[in-house]
Amino acid sequence: MAARQPAIGLDLGGTKLLGLAVDADGRVLGRALRPTPHGGRDELIAALATTAHEAAAAAGLEVSRTAGVGIGAPGPTDPESGVLLEPPNLPADCHDLALRDLLEPRLGVPVRVENDANVAALGEHRYGAGRGVADLLYITISTGIGGGVIANGRLLRGAGLVAGEIGHMVLAPDGSDICGCGRTGCWEAICSGTGIARQGRAAAGLLRRAGGDAAAVSAELVLQACAAGDPAAQAIVARAVRYNGLALQNLLHLFSPGLIVIGGGLTHRWDAVVAPAARWALAHAMRRAAAACQIVPAQLGDLVGGLGAAALFADGTAL
Repeated sequence: MAARQPAIGLDLGGTKLLGLAVDADGRVLGRALRPTPHGGRDELIAALATTAHEAAAAAGLEVSRTAGVGIGAPGPTDPESGVLLEPPNLPADCHDLALRDLLEPRLGVPVRVENDANVAALGEHRYGAGRGVADLLYITISTGIGGGVIANGRLLRGAGLVAGEIGHMVLAPDGSDICGCGRTGCWEAICSGTGIARQGRAAAGLLRRAGGDAAAVSAELVLQACAAGDPAAQAIVARAVRYNGLALQNLLHLFSPGLIVIGGGLTHRWDAVVAPAARWALAHAMRRAAAACQIVPAQLGDLVGGLGAAALFADGTAL
């Protein structure tokens, strides 16, 4: 049966392109990794095709003998047409790029395209922390904040194909936190690694810790300074915890998931940044929403995008 064939998952990021050959149970059979090309659409299409073939070859397979190639791509996508709409951190001529139609003739198998946060949600749902859970919310807290929603076992995309853009939930519209999307007070602007670093650069003591180099003030530096007892860093982290808690409380009320899975770079500071926010959200949410939900770390790490992209061909239950 085709549904039991291995599939290829491609995780297309701004800096790297990861390809995985994955069997129907989520085992990685082979992988390939290369820098993401930035020379234009033709170079990108060639790199995607080559990475798919290399991942298959590493597993002793041919792409033509797989169920298909799934692609997790940054920014909005149209999964019905397989078009990459507005990818950040890729060349301008990659906007409105018909990945499916350009790649299927080169690969000889079906190609499916999905937003990277959605495939991460699908990966954790199918193979990671969310196995067996019908209603799941996946959140990544890293350079930015993104998410994907699994509702009754299916990805929620929304009429405008941007459901799950939870990082742009506005929490402090009257503040000074300007988001990369151009709005003020988005969750991402306050609590992402980028947001924490920006607040750190405004603190004189933290700037001194970085030797006066504003570019060296990272979220990690702020978190290290917080652990060392720096008052300015502690205030920044306390603010992030507060708004993380508010965001999680809102999401509990909006979706009432059975599970919230949180991944991304900042989760390596789970005890400092995520755990206290999760406890606050569960303590202050509506009783039934809180009682029905657990908040847990993601399990799949850096492989989540490739596994989730391959899961687009798993069995259709989450498509």
